[in-house]
Amino acid sequence: MMNSTIILYGVFAGLVAILVTVAIEKFGGFIGGVLGTVPSTIIPAAAGVYALEGDEALTASMSVVPIGMLINGMFLGVWIILPKYIARESFKLPLTVVSSLLTWAILAFFSLVIAREVTDGIISEMMLGLIGLVLLAILAIMFNLKNREAPKGMNKVPISILSIRGIAAGLAIAACLVLAEIGLPFVAGLASAFPAIFLTSMVALWISQGPQVPQGAAAPMMLGGASVSVYALLAMWSLPSFGILLGSVIAWFGAVGLWTIPAFLILRKHRLSID
Repeated sequence: MMNSTIILYGVFAGLVAILVTVAIEKFGGFIGGVLGTVPSTIIPAAAGVYALEGDEALTASMSVVPIGMLINGMFLGVWIILPKYIARESFKLPLTVVSSLLTWAILAFFSLVIAREVTDGIISEMMLGLIGLVLLAILAIMFNLKNREAPKGMNKVPISILSIRGIAAGLAIAACLVLAEIGLPFVAGLASAFPAIFLTSMVALWISQGPQVPQGAAAPMMLGGASVSVYALLAMWSLPSFGILLGSVIAWFGAVGLWTIPAFLILRKHRLSID
């Protein structure tokens, strides 16, 4: 029978995941893309791993989250680049979904192999995480140099699509905790970074608003999503030091203060200078 902790954290992750689609729909791709990607499902993922398996599993799983978020950045890059090369409108969404998921799966596999090798006496787990964060920041900056239109949604996202989005995110976090519990913390870390939120956000917004809204949100989401990496790195220290509740609060405010707010202000200034 599935551990009640896994169920609890999975349900929580599903509920908070729904808020990103609503944020993008309400505030537009720029504001929603940055502010809607503050650490959310990573909170129950980190707390669950620590509660179930302790310090070592937490450190191992969180160290690979920035690598997972880097792969997610490339996943979002497919949504920005690929559709303009697909001539037939009816093929754009399904081909983009399939291509982005294949990109994620291939990169995740090779990243997992490399992460296991380099942390076996070559570099520390913290250093692995920092490298992933720096590479993601570079990638996100490159994609945000060009100012893309990021309008607000004009139509409401159907409840059914929001529900599917919450379920997908909840299952991803539950899978992360199961993998941690059976002794696969690196795989668990990548599972926690699976782009359930990004994928369901992009599909839901594409279906309800058309392609311009999700494509405009993709680059800000890439930049804003780096806050998840910052959270993971801080959680490696804060949860063992202060416990799950206070440690999660410290990591969340640290990630928002150190990344989300500065990223939002810098990106807004850049866009205003272009306009």
